[in-house]
Amino acid sequence: MYLRLPKLLLAVLSCAFSAAGLAAPLAYVPNEKSASVSIIDTVTERRLGDIPVGQRPRGIAAGEGRLYLTDGKSGSVLIVDTVAGKQIATLRVGDSPEGISLSPDGKLLAVAVEDDNSVVLLAAPQGVELARIKVQGKNPEHAVFSPDGRWLYVSAEEAEQVDVIDVAARQQVASIPVGKRPRGIGFLPDGSRAYVASEMTGKVYVIDVAGRRVIAEITAGQYPAGIAVHPDGKRVFVSNGRDPSVMAIDVASNTVVATVEVGKRPWNMAITPDGSKLYVANGRSATVSVIAMGNYKRLADIDVGELPWGVSIR
Repeated sequence: MYLRLPKLLLAVLSCAFSAAGLAAPLAYVPNEKSASVSIIDTVTERRLGDIPVGQRPRGIAAGEGRLYLTDGKSGSVLIVDTVAGKQIATLRVGDSPEGISLSPDGKLLAVAVEDDNSVVLLAAPQGVELARIKVQGKNPEHAVFSPDGRWLYVSAEEAEQVDVIDVAARQQVASIPVGKRPRGIGFLPDGSRAYVASEMTGKVYVIDVAGRRVIAEITAGQYPAGIAVHPDGKRVFVSNGRDPSVMAIDVASNTVVATVEVGKRPWNMAITPDGSKLYVANGRSATVSVIAMGNYKRLADIDVGELPWGVSIR
């Protein structure tokens, strides 16, 4: 049983804190069809409640006391106060925004706006628009900051490349060829490599960031979509939409070392800060699967709203 928020959010969240005042990381899951964000306690694997948001929430990024979400129907970025448990702002960015990411310093938001073929930069936490940067790939889906915040890598549904944006210059400076229909992107913690899932080729492309070139191609499952990188930089995870499964890739050898069956249509993922568990949103199962990093076993399937898009943990 779960509680409807925001009315009981403060009481519920207070129970998620230990007696010492330390909070367990919470997983936030945007549900497109339910127009909500589900909140999961990553210690107990309990769904604590839902926050009603927008009309079609998709991309999500979690900051200090805030959630930032894209709303595909209203063409907006939604800002949610996680303490109050309610949406506090709606910012128009353009038709069909999807992925959103927060810069490592927490000062910038990058929003992939599909119908505008652009990435919009916003100042966090207020959401003031700073720049609108055109990209070559059509229908951009993800815009992901490098660990040093210098670059944005952008994937697009109608593309066979990853576009590279110089954040300081506010412009695209390169394109790196990959497979057709690139999706999820993740960087190693040291920023030396980036990993890109290409849905139509069934591969993960490994990019040398300094050289801006592909140095390896790793065969994944059918329709690879999401990418998550372990905090220790030794493993990269890819979700396979049609299989459905999550694969673990060994960074040193560029080989798949484990495959875990999950719910239907696994999409975007996140790993807990301590690196112990991975959470993947299963769009067609309306669940989030939890995978242990030590032995790659599926620990739980947690019911959430309809059409969960991804996960952000903070």
